[in-house]
Amino acid sequence: ILMKLTWILKRMKNKVLILLLLVCQGTALWAQRPVRDRIKTLKVAFITERLALTSQEAQTFWPVYNAHAEAMETIRKKERTELKSKIPVLQDLSAQQSSKLLDQYVSIQKAKHEAELAYMQELEKVLSPKKILLLLQAEEDFKKRLLQQYRKRKAGG
Repeated sequence: ILMKLTWILKRMKNKVLILLLLVCQGTALWAQRPVRDRIKTLKVAFITERLALTSQEAQTFWPVYNAHAEAMETIRKKERTELKSKIPVLQDLSAQQSSKLLDQYVSIQKAKHEAELAYMQELEKVLSPKKILLLLQAEEDFKKRLLQQYRKRKAGG
């Protein structure tokens, strides 16, 4: 992961972000950080590079991005607790319980959709349409790379 971060940082155009990452992520602390935090840091660098964010764009973009990520995580937690925990007992649910669970599913899907729409509206205030599309592509590319890294490690170890 350190090699990957170094590779990303070498190719980044936004030197302000590099300085911030180095200050905030001391090498000694890097190894101790949870995996999730390291992935988030790599994702920030990856997206910033792909979008070629100016420092001003970054200041307005990241709060919007982070607020959306928190909102989606809240929805996903609700989904896990209310829906996925009941999957093992689906066969045993009554018609009424099944109907209630289906209503919860639809409600959660609607909340996801509404959160995505609100996010797009907020993004349009801080980024050009082209950069929004680049963001969507960058997120997909980051997920693909993350999965490739995971599969490599799983196959190799």
